[in-house]
Amino acid sequence: MPAAPVSLKFRTPMTESQRHWVAAAIFAFTYVLISGRRLKILPLNRPAAALLGTVLMVVCGVMSPEQVYRAVDYNTLVLLLGMSLISAYLDLAGFFNWTADAVLRLAGTPTRLLLYLCVTSGLLSALLVNDTVCLMLAPLVVKVVLRGRLPLTPYLLGLAMSANLGSVATLVGNPQNMLIGQMSGLSFLGFSRSLILPALAGLGIQFVVLRWGFRRELAAHRLEVPPVARLDARLDRPLIALALGALGLVFVGFILGSHLAWTALAGAALVMVLGRRDTHEVLKLVDWHLLLFFAALFVVVEGFNGTGYPDALYRSVRGVFGETAPAQALNLAWFSVLGSNVFSNVPFVLVAGKWIPEFSDPVLMWKVMGLATTFAGNLTLLGSVANLIVVESARGHCEIGFWDYARFGIPVTLLTLAVGMGLLLVTH
Repeated sequence: MPAAPVSLKFRTPMTESQRHWVAAAIFAFTYVLISGRRLKILPLNRPAAALLGTVLMVVCGVMSPEQVYRAVDYNTLVLLLGMSLISAYLDLAGFFNWTADAVLRLAGTPTRLLLYLCVTSGLLSALLVNDTVCLMLAPLVVKVVLRGRLPLTPYLLGLAMSANLGSVATLVGNPQNMLIGQMSGLSFLGFSRSLILPALAGLGIQFVVLRWGFRRELAAHRLEVPPVARLDARLDRPLIALALGALGLVFVGFILGSHLAWTALAGAALVMVLGRRDTHEVLKLVDWHLLLFFAALFVVVEGFNGTGYPDALYRSVRGVFGETAPAQALNLAWFSVLGSNVFSNVPFVLVAGKWIPEFSDPVLMWKVMGLATTFAGNLTLLGSVANLIVVESARGHCEIGFWDYARFGIPVTLLTLAVGMGLLLVTH
């Protein structure tokens, strides 16, 4: 006979009020671990911290295993997996190494190198996922800049900030936009039509701020271009053509309104079948930590949402947003920037996304949330995973502290948010 299912519960059933308090405490504990540095007494990274929160939700009787399984948004995980697989094939084919080296050879001057880096990072992040782009490009940028005998800081900031800004242009550019795409049902083309201009304007503003802020450092150096690298010989051109072709088909599917997650995974499967590469090698390059982080995060946030506290918070501040669509958009923008830097952008979207249907123009508000939570990532060093990836990749070569980043991140965020919101309201 099959064994009876095991249910993890307290011996004495909790009251509804006690269950809510326990859920809120687990949520707060999890996000302290996620938002801060690793604690000496509990050395967990972000995915492990979220997984611990998920286990506590079940062990403490807040959620049943069945509720945990239902809380996970598998479409978002499938979308992330599909885009990560295509990125992995591009990486194996030498595409990212070749791109970084080509930018160095074409630049000619330190200022143009900064410009080309910002454009390249922003464009790739709109097509792929910003965290993945930073993970692949950051070590290459460090190598390229050191090879050119230039100061690292402006280029590292340019890479991280551009990855955040460029990613706002599409529903697959960053994790929070993927969530918004799944939660809102917005069309891929409709979203991009409204957010491309803010993304381009943001990249321009960011370059001007960095160019002005580092004008002395950039003027004091000459770009030393090394001989043509041997990277061309290591390029797998057929695989690059295949992966880029599949990526193009995926975006055609997005534009035609196909299911985001399964269109991306179908494109990845096509490359896997035709790429003739050891799939074990490819799968090792997938960011499984990010997938685990998302899956666990869905559970922790759903456990917290079940307490009713987020809805109570919204009811208490609903009057602040105003009655008209422009007023609500502007107030949601600053509220999203604040929430994204307190809770991190992904969990903020998971919690605040439930409120959007109650606004006067939900379609506009979804776009505002996408813009504000993405641009908010540039405010501080801890505002985005992309920032941390870039800074950690340069450890040992360059130290960028909290205020080193913030003195550029704050003006970039305020300026890009103001201009981006203006463009979004005018073009919506």
